[in-house]
Amino acid sequence: MVRRIFWMAVGAGATVWAMNKANEAVHRLTPDSLSGTAARGALHLGDLAKQFAQDVRTGMTEREEQLREDLGLDGTAVVEPRRRVPRGEPQYRAISAAPGSPAAALPPPSRARASSDGAGTTPQAIERTPRRAIPPRGGTNRKDH
Repeated sequence: MVRRIFWMAVGAGATVWAMNKANEAVHRLTPDSLSGTAARGALHLGDLAKQFAQDVRTGMTEREEQLREDLGLDGTAVVEPRRRVPRGEPQYRAISAAPGSPAAALPPPSRARASSDGAGTTPQAIERTPRRAIPPRGGTNRKDH
């Protein structure tokens, strides 16, 4: 008799548990609950996107500061004074690298370097060329009839 009461109580408990689980599932699948879940998910996704954009902005700012420091654009560059250049030779001003930057460890460029074809390594000025008339399309001139 005690066994029957025990198993009857176990069955009743299992039934109550199953009914609760079924009611929760029905509640989760109602349109209001589904829309609320979707809205919460969208808000969470928006928060993640906002955090990602903020992290990217922070990284960009840090990298820009690092590049400015490496290139000497943060006010630490030293401008060399102009030197007299013979007439006909282009005038260039060199900006030396900031102390402690990777470029400061490079050897200074030498003017004696030249490629095998005899051209120097300094940029050359582009000479102006006269403009020419562009021939009309179609090849031959047609007379109006």
